[in-house]
Amino acid sequence: MPATLNLPIWFEVGSLVVLTLILVVDLLLVLKRPHIPSAKESTLWVVFYIGLALVFALLMLIFADGEHAGQFLAGWLTEYSLSIDNLFVFIIIMARFKVPKKLQQEALMVGILIALVLRGIFILLGAQLIENFSWIFYIFGAFLLYTAWQQAFSNHDDADAGESRLIRYLRRHISISNDFDGAKVRTRIDGKKIFTPMLIVFIALGSTDLLFALDSIPAIFGITTSPFIVFTANVFALMGLRQLFFLLGGLLEKLVYLHYGIAFILAFIGFKLVSHALHENELPFINGGQHIEWAPDISTWTSLIVIIGSMAVATIASLIAMRREARRSDAAPAGAPIAGPAGTAPTRVVDAPADAVDEKSDRDGARRV
Repeated sequence: MPATLNLPIWFEVGSLVVLTLILVVDLLLVLKRPHIPSAKESTLWVVFYIGLALVFALLMLIFADGEHAGQFLAGWLTEYSLSIDNLFVFIIIMARFKVPKKLQQEALMVGILIALVLRGIFILLGAQLIENFSWIFYIFGAFLLYTAWQQAFSNHDDADAGESRLIRYLRRHISISNDFDGAKVRTRIDGKKIFTPMLIVFIALGSTDLLFALDSIPAIFGITTSPFIVFTANVFALMGLRQLFFLLGGLLEKLVYLHYGIAFILAFIGFKLVSHALHENELPFINGGQHIEWAPDISTWTSLIVIIGSMAVATIASLIAMRREARRSDAAPAGAPIAGPAGTAPTRVVDAPADAVDEKSDRDGARRV
């Protein structure tokens, strides 16, 4: 791994303070003005946060060096790609629990704050494990390779993202109202205080964040071992996630090859972790406890190119598949089967009134899981 990061203490503290202030302002805006963001508003916010991350990378280049600036960029892009995958599950949760669109901002903001807390805990634990047990890279690498396999070949549509055992337990043992009362977790009905469905939504988002933290933290430790870079990359990846949710919306479901790109990134970083573990090997039952110098040493900039390339190829392939499916749909007569992208079932073109189609879409969205 590269040399230890040496940054002025004022830069590290100042960065964390500024990031905290931005998150607090974002939270206050959500609480004071609950609304459904327009595409223009969401785009401006997403561009702002991406620009902010690039400015931070430039500052890392100025106050540290090109290697650590590259580590931040590679880590941020990795976490950003995993966060987009996280968004897909958020969409399923919102549909499963029929969260009104005006309340989705508050729910997402709470989910993002939960993710930050959980990732902060995992970063501290991961840094301590790496410092004291170099062989942990073997475990991290194997876990990421396994996760990559699941990401690429498991059936995501069968995943019941909304109904975990904990949520089913809560439904059986506590009183939960049928309707939301704003973003409140508890409400009063007939003089009695009971919980609202928002509690279940928060728990579903939190448990999802926990699962994604288990993937994302080992992944970024495969790029850098600096806790400061790991944490700031995670914060920048999560900032703007709420606006990205409203910007992409149903487009995520159409990016049918996105999960393959994410799987390739996880597999690549898993391989890189195992390779690094072989370089640093101290386990007596592997090569007699000696370092294995022939294992490939993958640079940060190679990682950055692979991450960008993987996401670009997956996105472009998905867009091409979308365009081909649209052409087949336009050309096919009513009732004819339409073959979808690889791994999806054929559909049929059916003439139906627009309002009937909209009504069916709403029902299907609520029944996804």
